Amino acid sequence: MRDGRTNKMILENLILLADGVAKHFGSDCEVLIHDLKSEDPESTILHIANGSVSGRQKGDGPSAIVLKTMRALERGEDVKSRLCYMTKTKDGRILKSSTMFIRGEDGEWRYQFGINYDISIYSDIEEGIRRMISMDEDVTKEEKDIPNSVSNLLDDLIEQSVALIGKQPALMTKDEKVRAISYLNEAGAFLITKSGDRVANYFGISKFTLYSYIDVNKKKENPGS
Repeated sequence: MRDGRTNKMILENLILLADGVAKHFGSDCEVLIHDLKSEDPESTILHIANGSVSGRQKGDGPSAIVLKTMRALERGEDVKSRLCYMTKTKDGRILKSSTMFIRGEDGEWRYQFGINYDISIYSDIEEGIRRMISMDEDVTKEEKDIPNSVSNLLDDLIEQSVALIGKQPALMTKDEKVRAISYLNEAGAFLITKSGDRVANYFGISKFTLYSYIDVNKKKENPGS
């Protein structure tokens, strides 16, 4: 069938699809159909739904990508659809766009089916959320999780002291154990009831040795005392 009725039917189906997509996603979703074979390159839009997104209407001209496609087709080059790329309107709104090409009855590329979804509001929300959840990196390094008990808190602090040295207690030298226990002392670990017993056990030392290590650190902090 080469009398144009097939092209008309394809276009009618595309218009139904365009209106359906626009209705489904709402007024922020612009859907339009360009005529890639238009005799007037300044008037290529055959149909547009929610044209307020870009401020265009039926009969208006092509976008840069459509014009480039029309030129490529003139040179006999093939074209490929582009999905989910970013564009902007003149008033600065950010659009998530997709461009798909449809063949006509003769098998040649005839229509461009375009979707432009205004995501500006989501970009603003994303920026707001990013600011709201931004963290102080130094504090975040110290407190990764919120413990549900002081016992868990002590476990976490002990793990952090081991990570600070980079080896398990059995492999630590005396100086390394002194450093680890200094970390625990500065973190307030020994304010927790019976923490001394658990720390001493974990590091394989006596409580007497534990307190001597704490005293070593105190003397380093206050050499004149």
